[in-house]
Amino acid sequence: MNRSSIWNRITSNSKLSIFIIALPGMIYFLMFKYYPLMGNIIVFKNYDLFQGIWGSQWIGFNNFVRMFSYGEFVDVLSNTLIISFYMLVFGFPVPLILALFINEVRSIWFKRTTQTMLYLPHFLSWIIVGGLFIELLAPKGILNTVVLSWLGIDPIYWLTDPRYFRGILVIVGIWKEVGWGMIIYLAALASINPNLYEAAVVDGANRWKQMIYITLPALLPAIVILFLLRIGNLLDHNVEQVLVFLNPLVRDAGEVIDTYIYRIGLQGAQYSYSTAIGIFKSLIGLILIVSVNQLSKKTTGESIY
Repeated sequence: MNRSSIWNRITSNSKLSIFIIALPGMIYFLMFKYYPLMGNIIVFKNYDLFQGIWGSQWIGFNNFVRMFSYGEFVDVLSNTLIISFYMLVFGFPVPLILALFINEVRSIWFKRTTQTMLYLPHFLSWIIVGGLFIELLAPKGILNTVVLSWLGIDPIYWLTDPRYFRGILVIVGIWKEVGWGMIIYLAALASINPNLYEAAVVDGANRWKQMIYITLPALLPAIVILFLLRIGNLLDHNVEQVLVFLNPLVRDAGEVIDTYIYRIGLQGAQYSYSTAIGIFKSLIGLILIVSVNQLSKKTTGESIY
């Protein structure tokens, strides 16, 4: 059988063609996504670099017992939940509110300029953003030397005071990523049938009622999906952001699970213990997203699966 006949048989069989096209991607995921998952077995071992994964000593669930026995991890878990809660309560509605306001603007030039300015920080690395805010909030930065001195207030050491550190993380995180969520909502707003608004105007509905009875119900699927994704990542926090701002003076109030794993896992070489924390975090995220997804399906009819 020559090459041309083999090629003709492959191209004539649609299922075989699809399989061949998907084969490189399947191999990639098997080699670099699924096969490494076998390494999670070190969570039940006292992993030793020289003995390897399979040669290390079995210790059962000792790493999980250690995780909940140490007060340090409980404090880190508490910090993560508090910061994530702040981000959810204050950060989640902001892109939606901005999208609704921008959608009401009639000036095309002002709308596009505003969108660009709000979306631009998303493309900046946390190193750049961190450097900007560290200089801004420094004891001799603009906020202290210009704003607070004009108000007659003594300089505040923002980044070394635990009282302000969590709030700074939340505010800077919202400022950087608000444009990304806003673009998603604006795309959903663009898909709303304008005839609905025309019919509402005929019925005498003002702009406020149009937003309540037309815009928000049309945005409900996007809102639910983004909320579910945020809930699933409740214990995740941007490790780059925290590492940029974190310092020893605010470690007790600002260290989160991801930076804790980085510190004890990579810097402290406690690989088994850090793996146990990572698995715990993943299980909690899975439980949260499944539970909230089922609740959303029953209450709103919207879900991600």
